[in-house]
Amino acid sequence: MRVNVQTPNFVADAKLIEFVEKRLSKLELFYDRIISARVYLKVIKPREKENKSVEILLSMPGEDIMIKKEARTFEEGTDLAASSLERQLKKRKQKQRTYS
Repeated sequence: MRVNVQTPNFVADAKLIEFVEKRLSKLELFYDRIISARVYLKVIKPREKENKSVEILLSMPGEDIMIKKEARTFEEGTDLAASSLERQLKKRKQKQRTYS
């Protein structure tokens, strides 16, 4: 799976990008037909506590999955989004087993 990380309005360090790629690579354990992941890391309203936005678009055969989470840090937002994606991928895989 290819992971494309985009960070508008700031420059992300290598540790953050590596963390995101490593966390999303675990999604392949739940669903092996993922083609790519586009990740958008954004800072919204710098004065608020939960001002980090993480958007992930998973491309796969059939319908794509889009998830958006806000948190205090990008790492926390990535974990929340990945956990949500894991649940959705498990459901999708279970539906495929039911129909086949």
